[in-house]
Amino acid sequence: MKGLGTKRCAEVLVGLCGGSCAGKTTLARALLAERPDATLLEFDDYYHDLSAVSVEDRAKVNYDHPDSLDIQLLLTHMDELAAGRAVDVPDYDFATHTRPGGLHRVEASSLVIVDGLLLLALAECRERLDLKVFVDAPREVRLARRLEKDVRDRGRDRAGVIKQFSSSVEPMHETLVLPSSEFADLCFDHPFDVEHATQVILENL
Repeated sequence: MKGLGTKRCAEVLVGLCGGSCAGKTTLARALLAERPDATLLEFDDYYHDLSAVSVEDRAKVNYDHPDSLDIQLLLTHMDELAAGRAVDVPDYDFATHTRPGGLHRVEASSLVIVDGLLLLALAECRERLDLKVFVDAPREVRLARRLEKDVRDRGRDRAGVIKQFSSSVEPMHETLVLPSSEFADLCFDHPFDVEHATQVILENL
């Protein structure tokens, strides 16, 4: 295992990175079940508000590229949580690609789980993590899960999901996400035992 990041204080930030629908959120939930005192910060909450952009132009945005995310706000919130201070995260509506105006609080904790597609691809995020975990799955597995998730939870149509996956999700996976696995302290490839992976992560904290 590679050396862990320099600790700033008692709080530990664990980053879960990997392909879209590779299993990051499942692993995060398993960690939260084992450590009820932990808190979860989700990269998906930091997409830019596109309420001022036409619906047609919103459909053209590459949501798998760092430019689509409010990275500075995420970094600020990671720093605040690392210092033991709670943060208020903007609510994000995936169906409209906008921030409807609400906030939800993420409490400070001795263990902060950060779940994000591009966490390890961005140096400024990597350097804030004490343990870096990469999760991956084959393209067909990720696509099947993405279809189910986006149609069921995000109000998308099947054809649109497949088009987005082919035009931006998979190209960005190959260009940015997958290469970032080299920075991980721990890697888990599909199929992996979630309970075992959870214990391995906890043992390495």
